[in-house]
Amino acid sequence: MSETLAASVRELKLQIIAGDGRNVADASFRREVDRLIGAVYDDICAVATVPLESVFELFVIKVLYVERRSSDASVIDYLGGMLSRYLYARELFPLVDDSGRPQTFYFSDVLEEMQRGTSRFQNLFEAFRRYADNALFLSGIFPQCWRRGRRRSRTGGSPSTDRGYYVSTGKTCYRLAAEHKLAEFTRQRPTLLKLSGYFEVYLDALNELSERYVTGFDFNLIADKMLDRFNLYRRTGDERHREEARRYAALLRLDSRRFPALYRRARPHLI
Repeated sequence: MSETLAASVRELKLQIIAGDGRNVADASFRREVDRLIGAVYDDICAVATVPLESVFELFVIKVLYVERRSSDASVIDYLGGMLSRYLYARELFPLVDDSGRPQTFYFSDVLEEMQRGTSRFQNLFEAFRRYADNALFLSGIFPQCWRRGRRRSRTGGSPSTDRGYYVSTGKTCYRLAAEHKLAEFTRQRPTLLKLSGYFEVYLDALNELSERYVTGFDFNLIADKMLDRFNLYRRTGDERHREEARRYAALLRLDSRRFPALYRRARPHLI
């Protein structure tokens, strides 16, 4: 599954690049994206074997390119790589505190570290870019945290940090990174300018991606998979299909009393 999925996502990206700034997500393209997402859910035990970056690029293509008609292949590459770094390696900052809540961080802290010579960043370009990545990731993947009310400052005083803070500083830091001379050297200037100028669009896309695929699941798709497996079980009597249906039902948190056919014990085979 992993090699096939990675190759299929690469093919989608080649089509996006060939579009040369035009969105080419026609009906056939959209069907292929949905088919691949369905394949990711086909075996919920095998998802861990799929290359994370390919999975995240697929999800970005779905929510950004297909559903929001974006046309920039470099942004899809950038966001897919960013998500795989953060969600797999938790790069750069510890993103949650001891209570499991996203951690507030300040760009002034990064500048102070650089002045003291203790920063993990080699230069301001890297600091600007990574701070903007942090802002986009936190506000994009954990939007529910900013709906619980405004955060209190580090000194325990008045509320200071909210979603708007990360939006404004994320946009600013992507712009500052784009203006740095290393942006031209690394050929990232157009991508960083796009991230700055359309920050809210990418934020909205990541909010949907998070709700459907990261912090939540696409429950309609999971329900379809559960019913498919249960219908296979009814036709074949193969307990493997019923066990797979149970796994999907567990993700949906279904009450076993409402679906007794899924959970009653199998009858022993007579010899």
